[in-house]
Parts: sequence; C-alpha cells; structure tokens
Amino acid sequence: MSRIGKLPITLPTGVTINIVDGVAKVKGPKGELTQRIMSDVTVNLIEDKVVVARANESKSARALHGLTRTLISNMIVGVSKGWTKELEIVGTGYRAALQGPNLNLSLGYSHPVLVDPLPGILFAVNGNKVLVSGIDKQMVGEMAAIIRRKRKPEPYKGKGIKYTGEIIRRKAGKAKKAGAK
Repeated sequence: MSRIGKLPITLPTGVTINIVDGVAKVKGPKGELTQRIMSDVTVNLIEDKVVVARANESKSARALHGLTRTLISNMIVGVSKGWTKELEIVGTGYRAALQGPNLNLSLGYSHPVLVDPLPGILFAVNGNKVLVSGIDKQMVGEMAAIIRRKRKPEPYKGKGIKYTGEIIRRKAGKAKKAGAK
C-alpha cells in the first residue's frame, strides 16, 4: 500500500473540493484549480477529509495512488496559502527589476533580458532576490526554472541565477606554472 496515498488530506477552512466526472475542482481564498483524476484511482470526500483509494491493484493504479494524493494536496495548499520559490542573483552588475508584471534582468549580456510571467504567476524583487509566487506549484517551479535558465550559475566564481539555498559545486581555476616568473 502506498504510504503517501493512504494518508487523508484535511481541508482547511474556506477550501472546498468537488469531484465530478473524473475532474477535481478545488476552490479557496486565493483561486481555483482543476485536476483530471485517472480512472485507476477514486477520490472521495468524507466529512472534511479527502481520501484517495485505488480502484484495483494494477501496476498503474499503484503508481497513480500516491501521485494523485500529492497533486490534490498541492492544489489545496496552493488555493489556501500559495506557493513561492526564491531565486538569488549573484554577480557584479547582475540585477533584476520589475517592469509592470514582467521581470527585467541585467545578466551581463549586451541587452536586458525580459521575462514574461506564465498565467497566474507574480514576481517580486527584493535586492538581489527574485520571488516567484502563485497558486499552482507546477507553474511556480516551471517559471523559476525558466528564470534560472537565463544565466545558470557557473562553477568557477558562482555567478548567475541560483535557487536560494542551492549549493554550487566550485571548481579550481587554472593552476599557476611552477617556476614561472
């Protein structure tokens, strides 16, 4: 039995879930999210708890059991609290600024890099930190990855865009020749 899948999900106050025709709709104070439910699992609302169960013991049902429970849990957290990812910009002259809803990045290129947000995503800039927030965990992670791809951290000086808390493995530079003056 799936350890994650068998755990019930408690609905916080102000969050409702409807399961109709294989589609779960979660509404909360921050918005609404929908997720298609595969036929190998069943989602039931018992009092104020959401319970995910397998329809059968097939390999695909076992695989989808924990996944479905986690997706629904992420939707509930998203519509009640929201999701955020924080990125750090490291490097001399590297900076970020908001330009309306868009993010304007100066990353050492000859031109500024303008990043348009995905639907439902908001940016916030605080010094050298960029905060990506929204209600859909997948969209927040995808937008953070798109921003990071604009200038990945390099291993020699560590310059670039990295996730806050990410550890960059550093490499040694060129060794000086012995006996050279």
